[in-house]
Amino acid sequence: MAGKLYGLGIGPGDPELLTLKAVRLIKESDVVFVPGTDPKDTVAYQITVQAVPELEDKEIVGIAMPMTKNLELLEETHEKGANEAAEYLKDGKQCVFLTLGDPTVYSTYMYIHKKIQKLGYETEIVSGIPSFCAVAAKMGISLSEKAEELHVIPAVYQIEEGMELKGTKVFMKVGKRSGRLRELLKEKKADAVMIENCGMPGEKIFSKAEDFPDTAGYYSLVIAKEGE
Repeated sequence: MAGKLYGLGIGPGDPELLTLKAVRLIKESDVVFVPGTDPKDTVAYQITVQAVPELEDKEIVGIAMPMTKNLELLEETHEKGANEAAEYLKDGKQCVFLTLGDPTVYSTYMYIHKKIQKLGYETEIVSGIPSFCAVAAKMGISLSEKAEELHVIPAVYQIEEGMELKGTKVFMKVGKRSGRLRELLKEKKADAVMIENCGMPGEKIFSKAEDFPDTAGYYSLVIAKEGE
């Protein structure tokens, strides 16, 4: 009998934000996949092992996920990753794939998920707390009220277009575009906050756009609201 693959959202960084279901499935599974070439050095592993010490004794397999916009390379990498995962499923092993935040929000796991399904194996997605929800909670702000719209925008692609949207705007993975986003927010007189590495060691909080650095880490997120 073939195994099953679970795509587990492990939350934004605080180990205490793993769900009970995620913890249970990790303990029950034979193999744990993590995105990266050095499994125990990955952010996903380092977060999860704090909540699930049993992870140290599991078979941990790194699945390469390069940071690139090269579509051909991405397709080749995802195909290779899915085939690697399928080898364990073929042997009847229950497997989990750890992914930060929620698997359905800008997650590389979904590419593997779709390919595994096409290969005929059973899969299931387990929700995790999205980073923007954790940032909003940390800062004590509401993402949306009444008829207010909420927009989640990948900052590496379209911040200029995103700035024109009404309501609350979440810019994910701000990174090198922090300075440009800062200037756009100042022009719009928007109220904005940024957190880098929310819930992780080295967390940094910037409570207004004027304080945003020229560049920020990969795990940086901005929440912006229209000024009063």
